Amino acid sequence: MLENLRERLQAHRPRRIRLRLPEAAVLLPIVDRPEPTLLFTRRAGHLNTHSGQVAFPGGKREPGDADLLATALRESREEIALPSERVELLGRLSDVISLHGLRVTPWVGLIPPDLPLIADPGELDAIFEVPLTHFLEDQRTHTDVIRVDGRDYYVPSYRADGQVIWGLSAMMLVELLAEGFAMPISLFERPPGELIHLPERGVSRP
Repeated sequence: MLENLRERLQAHRPRRIRLRLPEAAVLLPIVDRPEPTLLFTRRAGHLNTHSGQVAFPGGKREPGDADLLATALRESREEIALPSERVELLGRLSDVISLHGLRVTPWVGLIPPDLPLIADPGELDAIFEVPLTHFLEDQRTHTDVIRVDGRDYYVPSYRADGQVIWGLSAMMLVELLAEGFAMPISLFERPPGELIHLPERGVSRP
């Protein structure tokens, strides 16, 4: 399943957002199992923002970060004790803008199975894996329709082991599936099945 992933992601030309916004980065860790999985975290319930939400490890860029890859690796080390040297970088995905106005750069990396990962209790209350086949078989429960600046985005929502994967993480996941695995999936084409329309949002420009 992973044979052509690196080659496809290296050939991919991800979109860069040129808006001057605060920067953040995340890591999409693919666990190199016989049946590969994707690793997620769940934000701790006591947090003021994003509490209980499923996300990839990552966070805001800090002044000491050499670049946004360094941000993703540092945050992964701090949040889940993932050693940077155990991450085999596969490629980068397109920038996305979060609801709170962060420009987020996703990176895709391959990690060995069964690392002794530990969730930082100050930020997370769970680390879990979902087989990639769950997404490649498009086992979405429904599709959220998110209108941004007048354009509709069709964002899948998945449920796996009681966890809901949706929103920004699902948008990144769609690009990984389309570009890394040649799956016929798009944020801009209306899929079959149930649609749930969410409130329109705009992107503030400085």
